[in-house]
Amino acid sequence: MPQTTPPDDGARRPAQPPAPAQRDEAVTTSDPERIRALAHPLRLAILDLLDDEGQATATRCAEVTGESVASCSFHLRMLAKYGFVEPAERVGREKPWKPVGAGRTSRYDPEQPESLRAAGELARIVVDQEASRVKHWIDSATRQPHEWLLASVMTKSSFWATPAELTELSRELQAITDRFEGRWAHPELRPEGSRPARLFGVVNADPFDPDAPGAASDPAAPGAGTSTPGSVTIELPTGEEADA
Repeated sequence: MPQTTPPDDGARRPAQPPAPAQRDEAVTTSDPERIRALAHPLRLAILDLLDDEGQATATRCAEVTGESVASCSFHLRMLAKYGFVEPAERVGREKPWKPVGAGRTSRYDPEQPESLRAAGELARIVVDQEASRVKHWIDSATRQPHEWLLASVMTKSSFWATPAELTELSRELQAITDRFEGRWAHPELRPEGSRPARLFGVVNADPFDPDAPGAASDPAAPGAGTSTPGSVTIELPTGEEADA
């Protein structure tokens, strides 16, 4: 995992001091500097670890990510500087860190144009990391119990929607796992036989080029005039079939 960090990273200061998030709220920001502070593969990996385990030291982060303790310590301090992590209660000589709030939301704000570029940089890293995770899941299929494979799915779909409808769908997707809330932090809430699971979803409109011929009357619509595209669902085969 890359260790490169912009040379002036340690000298940057957020435009405004990060507002503390409530324990049950996501850390939400449109500040381009804070969003860029997240746009680093190692920092995102560290945050994933803290989310999963509740807290971790720089040494633990190094064990999981394969990076040096010094590098993990530096990036933890940068995450703390921008309000994404904070020191946890010390255990002996150990100095663990914990995430601030319940997740993180980086939001484009039209009044801060640079937030779009910053959010795009972050999104590309997240997509790359999630793609690697999904590929690892596919590669490990032959070693997984059948019931877990049959319970998993990869799906995509195409449809026409207004901005209001797409906004509603986005909110529904964000809330789709709320039914499992609390199980990471409270093991007693986990049903017998449960194990960690992941959801990665993207809701977006097709790109629209206002300068393209015919754009005023027909936004970019691949396949316009053909049959309506239906949803595509991929169910991973199990057992020896996965080797075929």
